[in-house]
Amino acid sequence: GVDIIDVGGVSTRPGHTEVSLEEEMQRVVPVVEELVKLNVQISIDTYRSEVAEACLRLGATMINDQWAGLYDPHILDVVAKYEAEIVLMHNGDGQRDQPVVEEMLLTLIKQANKAEMAGIPKHKIWLDPGIGFPKSRKEKNEVMARLDELVATEYPVLLATSRKSFIRDMISTDTTPKERDEATAATTAYGIMKGIKAVRVHNVELNVRLAQGIDFLKENENERHDLS
Repeated sequence: GVDIIDVGGVSTRPGHTEVSLEEEMQRVVPVVEELVKLNVQISIDTYRSEVAEACLRLGATMINDQWAGLYDPHILDVVAKYEAEIVLMHNGDGQRDQPVVEEMLLTLIKQANKAEMAGIPKHKIWLDPGIGFPKSRKEKNEVMARLDELVATEYPVLLATSRKSFIRDMISTDTTPKERDEATAATTAYGIMKGIKAVRVHNVELNVRLAQGIDFLKENENERHDLS
């Protein structure tokens, strides 16, 4: 099943309306208070240090920051204080003066270094390429094709493509979000083969089964190599 539940009070969809700090707190904190009673791992999708601290104090163990600490640098100190994990996602305004993968690597490595300097161990710093965030269709395709370069940084990589427009474009079919689950699973398989360590998905059961199958096949291949 699911390893961690991601809770967010602010939409990350294109064109979303900004939510105040107070409203985000009102949306997220009560949910976290109930989830901790179930003894499940909780991730908080926020870029505000105040929300992060309130939820980590309650028992959340990960912060998923869509701005990689650029919006609120203090969030790195908060995560370090509670010995939690953090996801640093590549984002931006879509305007760039260098190729997308180079910008992504430069930005995420820079922010990951800042996270380490704040006191977060390297194995607790996750990198997310930000599929679905200000990138053209061509740029999204390139980021996916070069996932292994992000993996090569030796930080754990999280991939979040589930039901996004990237999936719709990938299969060239006008689909509802739920109709994109099988193609989402294809990106999960592809990501695992590239070396990612986690995925953020809606259809957990489908992706877990697929991940288990891919893991078995990879282990089987490694065993054959060891025998030869």
